[in-house]
Amino acid sequence: MRSMYCIYNYPIYGINICYRVLLKGNIKMTCIFDDKDKAFKMNNILSPGIIASAKTLWDYHHMNHELKKSDCILALGSHDIRVADRAAELYLQGFAPLVVFSGGLGNLTSDIWTVPEADQFAAIAVQKGVPAKDILIENQSTNTGENIIFSQKILKENGLDPQTFIVVQKPYMERRSYATFKRHWPDKDLLVTSPQYSFEAYPTEDIPVEKVINIMVGDLQRIKIYPAKGFQIPMDIPDDVWQAYEKLIAAGFDKHLAR
Repeated sequence: MRSMYCIYNYPIYGINICYRVLLKGNIKMTCIFDDKDKAFKMNNILSPGIIASAKTLWDYHHMNHELKKSDCILALGSHDIRVADRAAELYLQGFAPLVVFSGGLGNLTSDIWTVPEADQFAAIAVQKGVPAKDILIENQSTNTGENIIFSQKILKENGLDPQTFIVVQKPYMERRSYATFKRHWPDKDLLVTSPQYSFEAYPTEDIPVEKVINIMVGDLQRIKIYPAKGFQIPMDIPDDVWQAYEKLIAAGFDKHLAR
């Protein structure tokens, strides 16, 4: 790993700022240090090739469905609370009279949260104006398959049998959610959507771009291997998408692969 330093003095703050640029493979990491050499900010700048490959996966994971009024909005839990915002937005726009929030504590949330995903998402929706009477909460599932199976159960327990659904999920899980839903509930009509962000605008401090890419890579792998396990219906993967996947694997974005 190579590094370069640049020191600036900010007397108004009484500190020196040292920008250390670490160059490693496809990633340029800009670490900002105070005069005690304590890092307090890091911005990772990805190479153009990595960004291009990541955007290829990002675009593939989107289903690009045109939404229409449906019987039920099914919001799948995750570490991204913007999914709850999107579900509430669709309810308030009149796309469906019922919202099911599904999610316990899964792979991405069990280490960071103690309150189930569905409970947190439902609270957000109520704050945004969705009536509690129009919400069902399924808070035991820990993966996408369980999201669907356990939601089926809670709807049946409430005497409900929606025929048309809008599934709300993270942007890079639209396609896998569709494939999973259709495996477990093939007779229902389904549209999939997600928070409306571009690849560039989506990352946050809690969900940095490297984490997004690692998860996208892992989800594409699952789209490839899960049909043989009975978890999803098969989905076509174009050659250019798989080539982008392989480039990202070679660059080290393999942290979310199924082992």
